[in-house]
Amino acid sequence: MYNSRISGLGFYVPSNVVTNADLSKIMDTNDEWIQERTGIKERRHIVKGEDTTTTMGVKAAKIAMERAGIDKNDIDFIVFATLSPDYYFPGPGVLVQRDLGLKTVGALDVRNQCSGFVYALSVADQYIKTGMYKNVLVIGSEVQSSGLDMTTRGRGVSVIFGDGAGAAILSREEDLTKGILSTHLHSEGIHAEELVLTAPGMGGRWVNDILADNNPDDESYFPYMNGQFVFKNAVVRFSEVIMEALEANHLAVSDIDMLIPHQANLRISQYIQSKFKLTDNQVYNNVQQYGNTTAASIPIALTEAWEKGKIKEGDTVVLAAFGSGFTWASAIVKW
Repeated sequence: MYNSRISGLGFYVPSNVVTNADLSKIMDTNDEWIQERTGIKERRHIVKGEDTTTTMGVKAAKIAMERAGIDKNDIDFIVFATLSPDYYFPGPGVLVQRDLGLKTVGALDVRNQCSGFVYALSVADQYIKTGMYKNVLVIGSEVQSSGLDMTTRGRGVSVIFGDGAGAAILSREEDLTKGILSTHLHSEGIHAEELVLTAPGMGGRWVNDILADNNPDDESYFPYMNGQFVFKNAVVRFSEVIMEALEANHLAVSDIDMLIPHQANLRISQYIQSKFKLTDNQVYNNVQQYGNTTAASIPIALTEAWEKGKIKEGDTVVLAAFGSGFTWASAIVKW
């Protein structure tokens, strides 16, 4: 039996910065309104033709591999988390395998939205724990901007999201006191339609239906979110899943050196920080600069926190996420 440790991290965001002031030029909104409700000041959007979900994932992966001190022949498996694949099928995992020039390793796609990276981390962790693989590439990458209603009609959702990618290399660790100590995964599908994109989907309105109707008022292929309902559930589930992870490892809140929450909304993170009485040095937020990058948000924030020296050897790091599905998850990592 082994543990898995994060041996390398990397992230990539597009160079195109979209500020709240920029959005106010194309929809009825303003900087004060957005910051008051979300804490977001700006986000990154791809320039079409320059980046995709896959290419951003590849760029983040290359950085993570270099920092892990491994090359493409050392990768045994890929787990790719996203809600915004380049194609409806195949998923981006196989495109990463192709674009990185890897051996014919397995590639698994995870569709758990905001909690996707923690789910992907958990899957990779199990493969390494059993001894099946030695190095697993885990990616969270999203292109949100291409699928948003960038008008006043869609402002409640569209101002929140950004594009970007983060990646981690999970490697075999024989010291069972280090690495990923545990992961905890949950879902509650009864609330699936409270944060959803319904079309195109085989169970409802597929491409044929959308084309046949040609209805300019059809909003089914834009994301829908019941914001207040999501917020209320998020703060409860965040708290529960963080405590679950701590208790499973006989740890107390005071043992947390760094909490990396999913970067959904600064108000959610601040609520959790206040509830657990954590200091600013114990919680890392960057939603202000990048917006909500869904499956990419935790690996981007984790990488940035590590790059800034906020995560050091021996630290206890907690990852926690909640999102569409409803799904939520946490992980405890001993650095």
